[in-house]
Amino acid sequence: MTAVAPAPLAPAVPRARVHGVTAVRHLARGALLSLAALLLGVTAQLLLVSGIQEHNAQHSAYDELRNRLALGTAPVAQTGLDGSLLAPGSPVALIEVPKLGMSQVVLEGTDSAVLTGGPGHRRDTPMPGQTGTSVLMGRAAAYGGPFGGLARLAEGDTFTVTTGQGRARYRVADVRRAGDPAPAALAAGSGRVVLVTATGPRFMPAGVLRVDAELVSAPFQTPAAVIRPGTLPDAEEPLARPSGVPWPLVMWLQALLAAAVAAVWTWHRWGRHQTWLVFAPVVAVLGLQVATGATELLPNLL
Repeated sequence: MTAVAPAPLAPAVPRARVHGVTAVRHLARGALLSLAALLLGVTAQLLLVSGIQEHNAQHSAYDELRNRLALGTAPVAQTGLDGSLLAPGSPVALIEVPKLGMSQVVLEGTDSAVLTGGPGHRRDTPMPGQTGTSVLMGRAAAYGGPFGGLARLAEGDTFTVTTGQGRARYRVADVRRAGDPAPAALAAGSGRVVLVTATGPRFMPAGVLRVDAELVSAPFQTPAAVIRPGTLPDAEEPLARPSGVPWPLVMWLQALLAAAVAAVWTWHRWGRHQTWLVFAPVVAVLGLQVATGATELLPNLL
């Protein structure tokens, strides 16, 4: 009986590479890398980097304010020497609270971008030390949390605020939260400052905390108001977020996604080590820029 030789196996047909599927995988992996960079960036920004940024901004603002105080050109009204409104972020005062060990330069304006550099002065209120009610707002946790300890103040505590008109001394009258009664109306010729921040767990604002303090030193001359009360944009109200489309953040997000997709493609073409060397710093920098823009979209008192 003759043995039948087995039929030869057909040669394996190599799979054709589906470029469309490969491109989709690169995009998906790049998107995941972008998301990871964004989450890590936001976490690092809130917990570490934002405090460093605020510290550096305070140093610059203090140098500028000290120089203006020495020259006698520090702002004392809602407008500057040229008659135009003060630019947001301009240093206008120095608040010192001994009980909290706090010394902070106060900037003009109260939107989220301004409060990344320190406490802000609500622009439709008088300057500290003048007659009427001045309002200062500051963050409770992010960007150094300069007003994070306001809840520890109690009736009778004192602090000072220095402006271009001199040093004003205040005494705390009460600390109030939502539902607490508002203080009595000011008598003619009196002054008050209200310190405003967020209340609740850190990075999870649940409401607004206000510290009312009465002016106990002689009031300074009060220039006529230019900005009428209640006319500020919503973005400068307590716990407000920026309005409009954050175009810089959109552009940084696009750059981060493009870099992440390029990193995934390079991983397969060049190798792991080359990709780390080239793209790790790029993705880290872009992630930090995106994180900075993203944190500015959070409530201004966070």
